Amino acid sequence: MIYKIQVQPRLLHFHQPAGTSRGVYTTRKVWYIRVSSPSHPEVWGVGECAPLPALSCDDLPGYEELLQQFCSEWVETGIIPYEKLRPYPSILFGMETALKQYEAQSFRLWDTPFSEGLQGIPINGLIWMQDYTHMLEQIKQKIASGFKCIKVKIGAIRFEEELALLRYIRQHFTASDIAIRVDANGAFTVEEAFTKLEQLAGLDIHSIEQPIRAGQWNEMAELVAMSPLPIALDEELIGINDPAGKRKLLETIRPHYIILKPSLHGGFLGGNEWIELAEANAVDWWITSALESNIGLNAIAQWCGTFSNPLPQGLGTGMLYTDNIPMPLAIRKDRL
Repeated sequence: MIYKIQVQPRLLHFHQPAGTSRGVYTTRKVWYIRVSSPSHPEVWGVGECAPLPALSCDDLPGYEELLQQFCSEWVETGIIPYEKLRPYPSILFGMETALKQYEAQSFRLWDTPFSEGLQGIPINGLIWMQDYTHMLEQIKQKIASGFKCIKVKIGAIRFEEELALLRYIRQHFTASDIAIRVDANGAFTVEEAFTKLEQLAGLDIHSIEQPIRAGQWNEMAELVAMSPLPIALDEELIGINDPAGKRKLLETIRPHYIILKPSLHGGFLGGNEWIELAEANAVDWWITSALESNIGLNAIAQWCGTFSNPLPQGLGTGMLYTDNIPMPLAIRKDRL
């Protein structure tokens, strides 16, 4: 039984500025929760609570106080308050991870070939938003490293330049050699989206994430129905925390893929619900991290390793920080 929980805020520093649709990150605030038993101090577990600024549904004023309150409730009752935590996915994910490690008494959270170091997970190589020259250099580096799936964030520079970057890949590699994913982060307007999707489809793109901004279910459903390339939902899932809402979203939009981030989409509890509903609706999926440190990445990757999903996953971002927590994680060619 857990009797003690410590909340430890920490500011992490990126190796280099990370460009996203929500600006450029140079630091990242996270909270680690350490659970232990006073009678057995050698038994402990750590979880990472890391809401993304201006994106997570639980990026709220007074987050640390809220986290402390839920930790106190967990200590008093001995039970994680799962239903109360549905609106707070980053807190739930941190608690689930800490409990899993506490019970395992190890950073090996599940018994799988990945957790035992016997099998890697295929991942995509992420291209951060920068200017054309630096994005092209990133692409060349990822291909040289051995990645078979490249994910390019678009919407930061002129669309013609982004098409030129994607053409560079296709001029040298077919779709069977290297798959290309693009992530628009909602950058397209409803009016321009279909035309841009047509242009992208000519380059044998595997899929596009969130072409228009989240919350436009009817417009997204129309786009999915007529799109010349598969559409994946990411931000669209944020804040949809109960099973009925998840089912309604999938049945309304009928996307080709959904992308699951435990810190954003309900921890392991919510992620498992999304996967069950997606498979019931013939929607494919993959798992990705959301700029967590190695504590969170280790947990997400091991959860991912419990599934038999052959698609490249979106893991690996835990390597971003100069002051990361050491963890037995490594990227070899295109596998974590």
